[in-house]
Amino acid sequence: MDYETKVKKEAERWSRSLEKRSSVLQRTSKRFQSSINQKIPDQIHNVVTESIRKMIEVSLTTSEYIRPVDLNTSMSFQEREQLVTERLDQYKKTAAFEGAGTGFGGFWLGAADFPLLLSIKMKFIFDAGQIYGLDVRKYEERVFLLHLFMLAFSSDEARENVRGKVLNWNHLDRKQKHMDWRTLQIEYRDTLDFVKLFQLIPGFGAVVGYVANGRMLEHLGETTMNACRLRLL
Repeated sequence: MDYETKVKKEAERWSRSLEKRSSVLQRTSKRFQSSINQKIPDQIHNVVTESIRKMIEVSLTTSEYIRPVDLNTSMSFQEREQLVTERLDQYKKTAAFEGAGTGFGGFWLGAADFPLLLSIKMKFIFDAGQIYGLDVRKYEERVFLLHLFMLAFSSDEARENVRGKVLNWNHLDRKQKHMDWRTLQIEYRDTLDFVKLFQLIPGFGAVVGYVANGRMLEHLGETTMNACRLRLL
């Protein structure tokens, strides 16, 4: 089996796994997390909301996340994926150490982690998009990348709709490709693992930040790679 056939089959299995409802444990954790979210200070919710609003604005209207990627246009799909994996490893380390650093500082430095982590995630997505050959200077491709972000951090209820748009992106009209900013904001806020709250505890938060940030980048990388495989292959 050649590489492209192999990874396409992997991506199809990943896609089918998104159709499954979360486990009882995950749903129970979600309810517990929602109750915890209600106890989070308004300052934190405001930081998250404003960070996402700015992230979307920056993603769609500027080139801040578009960094030059040195590519040989004759690279095979396998070589491109190897480069994406290398970038993901770099960003995972950056996110993990950033989470550890802010976790040492308690409440306010822990709160600062939210916009910093968002920026790291978006830079990875834009790098990956370029490596896969997407023209990330086009508005529609930027919206596609935002939908990948939303797919990675959505609940069962919202994920199926986003998944349908991502998997049929090439067949959607411009109106269908709009970005639902409010849903993205709510889904991202509510799916932030409640363990991140412990990052606000001075000292102990460093361990939490290191592990949680690395895992979030890993999950985002899996979503990005599999969605791009299905679209391009």
